[in-house]
Amino acid sequence: MSSAEPKGRSGARSARGAPRPAAPPPRPRKRAEKSEARRQAIVAAALAEFCARGFADTRLDDVARRAEVAKGTIYLHFRDKEALFREIVGTMLVPLVAVLEAPPPDIPIRQTLERFVDLFVREIYATERRKVLRLVMTEGPRFPELAEFYYRNVVERAIAAMRALLRRAHARGELADDTLVQFPQLIVAPGMVAIIWSGLFDRFEPLDVGAMMRAHIGVLLEGCAP
Repeated sequence: MSSAEPKGRSGARSARGAPRPAAPPPRPRKRAEKSEARRQAIVAAALAEFCARGFADTRLDDVARRAEVAKGTIYLHFRDKEALFREIVGTMLVPLVAVLEAPPPDIPIRQTLERFVDLFVREIYATERRKVLRLVMTEGPRFPELAEFYYRNVVERAIAAMRALLRRAHARGELADDTLVQFPQLIVAPGMVAIIWSGLFDRFEPLDVGAMMRAHIGVLLEGCAP
């Protein structure tokens, strides 16, 4: 009898008779990377849909279509639209608040605030984060629970960090009184004006946001100078 393998088993061996190696299982890292890529696509799609339709009128079907995933894939990552909104705020804005909470070494308050202006223009106004702020302004009154989440995780922390910087400047004698310590909102006010302006009037008269904010800081510091 011939010792050759039957033809029916030839698929399990190579042409020389050696067993073919089994295909390696999918690497966990690759699966994790694909899952994270889908998650990011869902978040980006949600922001685009919220800005285009408003929070109330956005459906998860619309988000799935824009993200090019099945609707069920969204539920693997997020419970509902509110969870998506929180993810947008948490990933896009909260890290910037952490930067404010870790202030630079003791440098003059004007230099510190000018660094804040550069951060705002570069990391918020010139990016998709600007849309998040505008979304909160337009949708917050209709969805107070979302406004509160944004306040607790972004506004409250940012104001506290700014107040700490101004209090330190006042203690060093850079500010004549504690007006700015009481009202740190005065520092960020032109940034909010710029967000509103960009959505309504920028196509008619583009705004130099950095220059406006620096001019505003100059006026404030001159008014509060010792």
